[in-house]
Amino acid sequence: MAATEKPPLVLHLPLRAELPPKAPLGRFLLGGHRLDREDETGKTHPWYTILWLTGVDYFSTLGYQPGIALLAAGALSIPATAILVAVTLLAAVPVYSEVAKRSYVGQGSIALLENLFSGWTSKLFVLVLLGFASTDFVITMTLSAADAARHAIANSYLHQYVGDSPIRLTLGLLLLLATVFFLGFSEAIGLAQIVAIPYLALNLIVLLRCLWEVLRHPQLLHGWHAVLSSHGDWTAIFIVSALLFPKLALGLSGFETGVSVMPLISNDGPPDSNNVPRAASVPPTNSSSQPRSL
Repeated sequence: MAATEKPPLVLHLPLRAELPPKAPLGRFLLGGHRLDREDETGKTHPWYTILWLTGVDYFSTLGYQPGIALLAAGALSIPATAILVAVTLLAAVPVYSEVAKRSYVGQGSIALLENLFSGWTSKLFVLVLLGFASTDFVITMTLSAADAARHAIANSYLHQYVGDSPIRLTLGLLLLLATVFFLGFSEAIGLAQIVAIPYLALNLIVLLRCLWEVLRHPQLLHGWHAVLSSHGDWTAIFIVSALLFPKLALGLSGFETGVSVMPLISNDGPPDSNNVPRAASVPPTNSSSQPRSL
């Protein structure tokens, strides 16, 4: 039998667009890897450590929700918050559970919606959604920093160190937060654990103290019920609370953050047909063979 002929060796010279950037800024902006390819250098973490990173975004609702609800809804803050909790559990959780199954490499809901369109329609649609997401991200960061600055200035123990300028302190906190995320998600995860655990403990102390004050002064509960009754029956209260609900929906951005950090979750067990593997377990594929359907 004739020997099998070897295919001819073809020399492939890289194009200019395929070469890595030389400038540090270019390497930073264009660094990384394809989402559908295995990341050999990426570091993964147990799921409970990633939970703290998403919790920094979503747990912040515990601090903002009472004040925002009181300013936006007044006496209706409790039924409006109940609607927010119902929408979160009955709508957001099922939707993002499906998003997590279909975009386990962290693309999120925007990338899934992109597949429904083509051409410039898809590009413009994604740009609009990214605009909303960026606005939400900026609002969350600035609101968190400004709120922390006001609390630090009002604190008698910290006032002598932080001074009386809330704008300067807010900008400093934003710069510190941006530096942490520029360093990488691994550093952000470690900081999130340090911040989130005392934050939850302080929220628990505040809630227990508030409950104790209500038990000590039952007339406060009776006064709130009287003001609530002035809005009409329960049907009218529900309608008005539902109209006020969008003003309270601040912490729902935490779901999108949770999907985006899924590739950082480690999976030591072998993937099977029932569980979707993480991004690092997806075998390399040719980009031209990637399906566009969901």
